[in-house]
Amino acid sequence: MTIARRGRALSVSGFLLAGAIGIISSTQTWLTVERVDAGEAILVPGASALVLLAPLSLAVLALGAAMSIAGKAVRLVFGVLAAATALFLGWSTLQLLIAEPFDAVAATVTEVTGLAGSDATHEVVASIVPSAWPYIALVGWAILLAAAILVLVTWRGWKAGGRRYRTDHAETPHDGPVDAVDSWDELSRGTDPTR
Repeated sequence: MTIARRGRALSVSGFLLAGAIGIISSTQTWLTVERVDAGEAILVPGASALVLLAPLSLAVLALGAAMSIAGKAVRLVFGVLAAATALFLGWSTLQLLIAEPFDAVAATVTEVTGLAGSDATHEVVASIVPSAWPYIALVGWAILLAAAILVLVTWRGWKAGGRRYRTDHAETPHDGPVDAVDSWDELSRGTDPTR
């Protein structure tokens, strides 16, 4: 397998894996909010903690599926978009882990307690504990960034699916006539290519 084809396979696999991780993690609990009043903990899923997580993960899946049939120029654009998406998702996820993400939990706290506003959120929240899912998602974003970089490095050596097939089979000799009408014309003129 050539370097370009190996890069193509690894890149498409990376896109699909990262997109799948994003979709799955968007439905899982990313943050657990412990309450001051010792009430039941509030669970914040990834889609609420990071609003663009689900649609961007779907977009990554779509890009991965389209990579095998896209032309060179389009694939270059895909690589740039994927790299930007990986950087955005990675940075946003890190912000949830580095600082107390009151903005991310405010909507869920309001939905559960009926209290709105940042002051109310601070009054209700005792602590915010991240789960393992943000870290799993970070691994997905790292895979996506690596795949995007691989696309950008090897994009010139890739060929679109249809063109690649025609190129690979262009010089393959045929055992016999392919088109029935052409074959009859050739045989009637005594120019049978199979003899």
